Amino acid sequence: MWSLMIHGGSGAMHPDTLDPAQEKAARAGLSDALVAGEKILGNGGTAVDAVEAAARVLEEDPAFNAGRGSVLAADGHVECDAAIMEGANRRAGAVAGLRSTRAPVTAARRVMEDSPHVLIAKAGADDFAREAGLEQVANSWFVTTERRRQLDELLAKGHDAFDAEIKYGTIGAVAVDAAGHVAAATSTGGLTAKRWGRIGDSPLIGAGTYADDRAAAVSATGLGEVFIRTCAAHEICARMRFCGHGLQQALDDVLAEIGSLGGTGGLIAVAPTGESAWSFTTPGMYRGRVSANGNRDVSVFGED
Repeated sequence: MWSLMIHGGSGAMHPDTLDPAQEKAARAGLSDALVAGEKILGNGGTAVDAVEAAARVLEEDPAFNAGRGSVLAADGHVECDAAIMEGANRRAGAVAGLRSTRAPVTAARRVMEDSPHVLIAKAGADDFAREAGLEQVANSWFVTTERRRQLDELLAKGHDAFDAEIKYGTIGAVAVDAAGHVAAATSTGGLTAKRWGRIGDSPLIGAGTYADDRAAAVSATGLGEVFIRTCAAHEICARMRFCGHGLQQALDDVLAEIGSLGGTGGLIAVAPTGESAWSFTTPGMYRGRVSANGNRDVSVFGED
């Protein structure tokens, strides 16, 4: 039984503080992404096609911190990271620090399928995407007025300011197809005012993204430095394989460990059986899911 789950970032979203227009836009974007993935899975398509399609919709939507609408680095530019992974053979591809490739998740897939590498970064990643025929845009295409305002606000606090307390906005998708194969994709603009070429967990296989038909497909959102230190996505799969933990228990326990190290965030996952689960330790997480049984859900707040 196929299943698709997506997220659009976790953070301090609360009904009393989130702007109604922002909430409406986010819910609409999540719904559109579910439709894109559902069309593929419902017609017998593959999990990897579904997660790429869902992620592409969210990358194009300025409501989320990925692709167009990504947060700005300290120098005022957008730098995008993305990863994709198949569970059947554990093939994976990832890109980091893209500045001109319109579809980061598609670039990651091309790395997986058309190169001997797993992760490429910075100008070389854009060069690879360009040679692969992927659309290139001016960096200004990614920039929105709101993200510029957020950068100015954070920089006004000083060079040591860090946006760990605001909504992260990373997007992700996980799916299992009718054949029982899982896949995961994650994409992000990273942290507002990031410096020195900072790269978070999203493009790191095993940290923010992982897929294994023996356990689950996982995508993460949150304070990436701690998700890296815990190898969060792989840790979930390892707990399921070696400790016999259920999907929900594995997500909850890994987030508890992340919390013990000072991190917060969220996780989504699906198992080859079709089971899906999410967990988060922030007030809210943009999220949605749909499955072959007709169940559909789009949520934002913890009490949803």
